[in-house]
Amino acid sequence: MTLPPFHLAFPVDDLAAARRFYGQLLGCSEGRSADHWVDFDLFGHQIVAHLALDAVRARASNPVDGEEVPVPHFGVVLPMAQWRQLAERLRAAETHFVIEPTIRFEGQAGEQATMFFLDPAGNALEFKAMADPAKLFAKN
Repeated sequence: MTLPPFHLAFPVDDLAAARRFYGQLLGCSEGRSADHWVDFDLFGHQIVAHLALDAVRARASNPVDGEEVPVPHFGVVLPMAQWRQLAERLRAAETHFVIEPTIRFEGQAGEQATMFFLDPAGNALEFKAMADPAKLFAKN
């Protein structure tokens, strides 16, 4: 199944830090930009970091499978091998994880590898990989 790319615009307080984080650490190629925003290719999806110094958000969390998941958050569902490579790259870069790379819902239809971390502006990201990608939307 081929999905159309999604688009997400989000606030940052430092475009240079966003370029280092998304471009260098996550490996997102940069698209168009201006003085107050930068497009990135996040695994085929368009995300746009907008300079918004006053947009610091209050963070909340919800309990999910014994962990406090940050809300809001965004990310991508990757193939398992690619998820493992990203987790290794982030660990090598000494990334602070909100939730360490782990397996959630083990043995259930929604079994998945997941990890949460923050960008330099405090935006929460989750990257996951499904044990069975066909069960991304499966109910238990």
